[in-house]
Amino acid sequence: MFSDLKSEAGLKKLNGYLADKSYIEGFVPTSADVEVFKAVGQAPAAAKLPHVARWYRHLKSFNGGEQGKFAKAKKADYASGGAAAPAKDDDDDVDLFGSDEDEEEEDAEKARVREERLKAYAEKKSKKPALIAKTSVLLDVKPWDDETDMEAMLKSVKTIEMDGLLWGASKFVPVGYGIKKLTIMCTVEDAKVSIDELQEKITDMEDFVQSCDVAAMNKI
Repeated sequence: MFSDLKSEAGLKKLNGYLADKSYIEGFVPTSADVEVFKAVGQAPAAAKLPHVARWYRHLKSFNGGEQGKFAKAKKADYASGGAAAPAKDDDDDVDLFGSDEDEEEEDAEKARVREERLKAYAEKKSKKPALIAKTSVLLDVKPWDDETDMEAMLKSVKTIEMDGLLWGASKFVPVGYGIKKLTIMCTVEDAKVSIDELQEKITDMEDFVQSCDVAAMNKI
């Protein structure tokens, strides 16, 4: 649980937690991320809280409809003390049929108001953005040997920029004989980014990279 996420101390705790994680639970966003996202309320300064800032920008890239489709978290109550109230669906604010407390026939003014509300509701529904298909990908990037500069390799990989690609958390994992591999998360928009093409761009970095494999992949 993260308490008082409006305070500097609470945000520092969250920043430490996200240092080697892309999400609050597991490898894909869940309702836990939405809960903590609402509790944080606004993007923190990246200079002071880089991991929270990176995570916040990523969550903000999903609209309300997409966040509502995230899987339910295994645990509840990740945030306390400053959590924002659940966002209301704008549709709930629309009274499609008005009210008739006296159960009398609507007069011309009531009918006009109802028609205007129906028209406004229809326009709003038609303007809602289409759901963007995304995939969360965990990549294993292996060096040639134990003399490879892993920090330089990580920096080189993150220089890859593609429309629809967002890099996430990363860490170095020992594989034996003093050799470590780079494990790095990223989120891609399916219609814009080919995972095969992304792997090719990484393996083209021949000074550092021996191979690049997909360790895990989940549709969002």
